[in-house]
Amino acid sequence: MSAETVRLSLFSWPGYGFWFIAQEKNLAPDLEFEITIIEDPYESFGLMSADALDVTSSTAEYGPIAADKGVPVKMVTYTNPSYGTDKIVLAPGIDGAEDLKGKSVAVLEGGLTQIFMGKWLEANGVGIDEVKFTNLIMDDAVGALVGGDVSAAEFWEPFGSQALAALPGAKVAASSQEPGWIETALLGDAMYMSDAFLEQHPETAAKTMQAYFDAVLYWKANPTEANQIIAHGLNFPVADVEKVLGASGDIHKGGIWVFDKTEAAKYMGLAPGELPLGLPNGQIKDHWETVTDWWIKFGLVDKRQPMEAGVDMTPLKTTLESAQ
Repeated sequence: MSAETVRLSLFSWPGYGFWFIAQEKNLAPDLEFEITIIEDPYESFGLMSADALDVTSSTAEYGPIAADKGVPVKMVTYTNPSYGTDKIVLAPGIDGAEDLKGKSVAVLEGGLTQIFMGKWLEANGVGIDEVKFTNLIMDDAVGALVGGDVSAAEFWEPFGSQALAALPGAKVAASSQEPGWIETALLGDAMYMSDAFLEQHPETAAKTMQAYFDAVLYWKANPTEANQIIAHGLNFPVADVEKVLGASGDIHKGGIWVFDKTEAAKYMGLAPGELPLGLPNGQIKDHWETVTDWWIKFGLVDKRQPMEAGVDMTPLKTTLESAQ
């Protein structure tokens, strides 16, 4: 019997590279992963709406937007919180938030980078309507900051380090390594599946998720080899992968904390027990509400939607039950 094809996407970032491990190590023998790198997550969500893509890995803020706009895409699990990989970098001559009034700042609009920038600005006395948000993917944001087109930008690694190295005098104004971020896991990533995939291929959806978490376990046990697989898949230097994931398979301060299946289930409120680093069980509920608050503030959603309208935990529940 031929393997069933699963069409999935990610953008160029090591935190999503576990799909390459699942593919390389054939962790789901009856599935064939057709992996496409798409740098704009909204392009991936559009393809999912058109039933041209089944799964994507992206940042963990799209659920409230999809629910509000009726987009047939669901978050199916949170996958990792940022533990220092995210940084707000200021151009030379910019000493703080006050200096950004009337100036352009680079973010991914409709992404967690915009929320991070907004929270930092407001915490430092600057309203989100007092700066100009410029929508740029990471590569372009580095170029814009170095070229003087924007006065600040939000980056995740390795792009933050690249910007700092290329622009003497630039400095970090805020980082997700600072207290308060890991305890809320506001900045982080998720897995999304299309409604069509979830409804028409529920068993395949669960197998796909299981393959992802099996890849995480493989990485934890074999971090050197696994990071090399991810680096090859992304065409990144291994050193850049290690900036995000670390080299030990453990929680990486300065990068991200990669959830295994049990940790993801605790975060999603499907399994009992506490998580490390002060992260509460069932935190996804507060995450949904906080993100919704910001999307209303930014005018990206019109109405608050219940979490169930944008989150489907069925594949995660199935993988948990199959392991018992």
